[in-house]
Amino acid sequence: MKKILLICFLFLNILQLSAQEKEEHRAKIKALKTAYITEGLKLSPQDAEKFWPIYNAFNDKRRALYQKEHADLGDMECISEEKAENMLQEYVEIEKQDYLLKRKFFSDLRTIFSAKKIIQLKKIEDEFNRNLIKEYRERHAKDNPS
Repeated sequence: MKKILLICFLFLNILQLSAQEKEEHRAKIKALKTAYITEGLKLSPQDAEKFWPIYNAFNDKRRALYQKEHADLGDMECISEEKAENMLQEYVEIEKQDYLLKRKFFSDLRTIFSAKKIIQLKKIEDEFNRNLIKEYRERHAKDNPS
């Protein structure tokens, strides 16, 4: 019995470390993204003070929508047609919420930036994401040569 408890305890600690490492990794990526956007948009301290609360709130809400969308896909072989229909309706509702969230985000940004600078933000985010994926693939290729 003690061995089972010890194994469970060790397993839980490993899971906790993994979750902690994942959170630390996320924090590093967020810091890199913050620096990349700040530099790319050439944000003044005054603009940054206004921009980051809007940007972070938007991303937090989008992440929550993403998690809601991907929360319960389950085993598609055992799903009823009624459940599938409900899932489709929920997906459409999430997409609608995402659209409304983006509209509000762009509207809020217009209080501090020109439309041109908002488009520049989108371009900078896309560049950052492409670079992040490229870096991930390169590291993954080094760690797992085929």
